[in-house]
Amino acid sequence: MEGETSWTDYQFDDNRTRELDLRVFDSYPELNDDDDSESNLISIDSILPDDLLERILALLPIVSILKAGAVSRKWYEMVHSRRFLCNASRVLAPKPWYFMFTGSDEPIGYAYDPMDRKWYSFQLPYIETSSCFIASSYGLVCFMDNDSRSELYVCNLITKDHKKLVEPQSQKFPDYSALALSVDSLSHSYTVAVVKSKQIPKNFIQWNLSIHFYSSETGMWVSPIKELMTGWRGGDDSVICDGVLYFLVHSTTLTGNKHALANFNLSSRPSIDLLIDSFIPVPCSLTCGRLMNMKGTLVMVGGIGKPDRPGIIKGIGIWALKGRDWEEVSRMPHRFFQGFGEFDDVFASSGFDNLVYIQSYGAPALLVFDMSSRQWKWSQKCPVAKRFPLQLFTGFCFQPRLEIAP
Repeated sequence: MEGETSWTDYQFDDNRTRELDLRVFDSYPELNDDDDSESNLISIDSILPDDLLERILALLPIVSILKAGAVSRKWYEMVHSRRFLCNASRVLAPKPWYFMFTGSDEPIGYAYDPMDRKWYSFQLPYIETSSCFIASSYGLVCFMDNDSRSELYVCNLITKDHKKLVEPQSQKFPDYSALALSVDSLSHSYTVAVVKSKQIPKNFIQWNLSIHFYSSETGMWVSPIKELMTGWRGGDDSVICDGVLYFLVHSTTLTGNKHALANFNLSSRPSIDLLIDSFIPVPCSLTCGRLMNMKGTLVMVGGIGKPDRPGIIKGIGIWALKGRDWEEVSRMPHRFFQGFGEFDDVFASSGFDNLVYIQSYGAPALLVFDMSSRQWKWSQKCPVAKRFPLQLFTGFCFQPRLEIAP
């Protein structure tokens, strides 16, 4: 299924939605002796040489570049040429966008641009439902189906370029899975990692855990880890940071912390060392944790549990991993925490570059934290409306780029 995207932006003014049309009017009053004369119309193509026009267009935001491609066939070919895309990538420094699903059945929603504070109607390509695993890195997004968890696509959401990966030779239908993607910003090669956990039948303590990763350079899957774990199982959150795969594991016993951080170096050879030896304790009792790669630093956003009732969330914290120790970056101010209304013990959060997005599953409100300025702020109000009490919302962060293809 090929997704369709509308680059109409949505803003709210007096509780009404305004659709803003991109209209450019070039005026040359000194040449307009007769306003009704078509002979006085001047094309910008006849004034500027192609190389200068390319440099001007490359300065536009991504959405404006895509709209410029609709002006004429010449402009379309220009903004889609490999030379232009490479030049534009050196000029553009887009902040990560956030895609919010409008429902649980279809892969449609709105994408938020934090630079212009605008939402764009958006349809994800190549997937049939929003119920899937999603990971992103440097302009590419990976989707994995939620059924067999063996069908994977890597695509550029802006250009719609995509590639279906060969299925990994691993167990289908695991109980828990986590997906991660890492893209090399220079070579544009990428690595996809999948962590799968399967419970031993009639055994609540022991779980089979396996790690599988795909390299775009070889086009092959490798499965370096297959381990029987006692007292721990894999979860659904993972990230690749500086060649190391990090993923959260969950305790299957009733004692100690519910979570720990496991890690595996993707470039190392398989060894006899157990994964449990790599575990890093979490900074406090967590209701859930979300991992993200922020400029090469592993960052975790977690729900802070109450001391006497650790399954009940009392706040949200952000930590950065320094060696094997956690350094607290910030805690969500109480007024923002209350601004979500009812906040479940689990929530959606993802980030890239300097921006961390946090979203409650129960409402379309989106909160943004800037790692560089340490500031919290709400996004522009999303056009999505809650239609019924049990409606769920979720989303993910991705970086819009034009020059990269899977």
